[in-house]
Amino acid sequence: MRTSRRGFLKTLGGVALFSIVPRNVLGNGYIAPSDQLTKGIIGTGGMGRGHVNYGGTRLVAVCDVDKKHLELGKNLVKDKIAAYHDFRDLILDPNVDIVHIATPPHWHGIMSVEAAKAGKDIWCEKPMTRTIGEGKRVMEAMKQYGRMFRLNTWFRFTDQFYGLGTPVKPLKKLVQSGMLGWPLKVTISKHTGFDWKFYWVGKEYLEPQSVPSELDYDMWLGPAPYKPYNPHRVHQTFRGYWDYDGGGLGDMGQHYIDPVQYILGKDETSPVKVEVDAPQQHPDAVGTWRSITYTYDDGCQIVLWGGDFGDPNTPYIAGPKGNVYKNFVCDIPDWEKKLADYPEPEPQVTDFIECVKTRQPFALNERNGFRSATIVNMGATALRLNRTLNFDPVKLEFIDDEAANRLLDQPMRAPWNI
Repeated sequence: MRTSRRGFLKTLGGVALFSIVPRNVLGNGYIAPSDQLTKGIIGTGGMGRGHVNYGGTRLVAVCDVDKKHLELGKNLVKDKIAAYHDFRDLILDPNVDIVHIATPPHWHGIMSVEAAKAGKDIWCEKPMTRTIGEGKRVMEAMKQYGRMFRLNTWFRFTDQFYGLGTPVKPLKKLVQSGMLGWPLKVTISKHTGFDWKFYWVGKEYLEPQSVPSELDYDMWLGPAPYKPYNPHRVHQTFRGYWDYDGGGLGDMGQHYIDPVQYILGKDETSPVKVEVDAPQQHPDAVGTWRSITYTYDDGCQIVLWGGDFGDPNTPYIAGPKGNVYKNFVCDIPDWEKKLADYPEPEPQVTDFIECVKTRQPFALNERNGFRSATIVNMGATALRLNRTLNFDPVKLEFIDDEAANRLLDQPMRAPWNI
């Protein structure tokens, strides 16, 4: 069938354009593969400033609702750069190719979707989103607008993986070989080399205080419910409040759990059950917990132990045929010699700048990142309700639990929506 001129122009003006080609390909702003990409950072507190020097990009814009943070952001580079108070202005800046989102998590979903609508590619800090529903919307937006997305936790493909003392690749190879047997149980705790940072807890009563003149507190809250200002709610200690994050679980969950999801081959699914052993959580302030246990439909488990809870002798990976302990100690005789005969894991695409240029998905993108964020958010939901929850990994909803499903898509304060 021939396409009419009107139909062709209609397609060019709509979403279909962005699902095929990257931004600016048809205009004078076309970015040749050899050219350097530009970046804008939203949120120039500690995280945003700390990640400014990634290679392959040039910082051209910063944004923050705190004037002091914004000044620090403007001084990140010697050149004069654009400085914005409202993230929407940065997103619409035609000089920005990549939007780096380094805000508290309650903003991640909205900003990712809006950046995708504006034709930008996205580099987002963890956790990917604060709720499962927001994560679904981010996935949909990346597909709808044809954008590249990177979630900024890198342990599935580089660096020493905390207490294991090894990159993740050898762990993946060992599990993939079948030498440990199946199903497997992975325990993430201080005993196996992972600290859940229980100093990220909230205070159950905060004395209302005057908002400092440099901070636009209403914009900082954005979609979150209005609560009177107290400095413990914002900046470095925001993680202790459910409205913005999920304590140590929200802070470290994707760092610790995403590689496990990869090791177990669970990038396309989610656990079917989550169980918690914890004190009753305060409705506003995040508390501590003893354990969170996730179970997949094949019997594999991920177990999180908080603080000093649990048996110090428990292996990191426990299998029917063998175990792996902290510092990558395995109790299978001659396991290293045997493992050498097995194939290496599939290579991963780990250069995000090349992904932006070639439109090839990054190793940790909106799809597998959504699945590891879902594990974190399943745990947060179970903690807030203090009960076992069953989950449908296809429908992406809790089974026969209305209260849990209300936490999938939480109301946003007007005028914000996703």
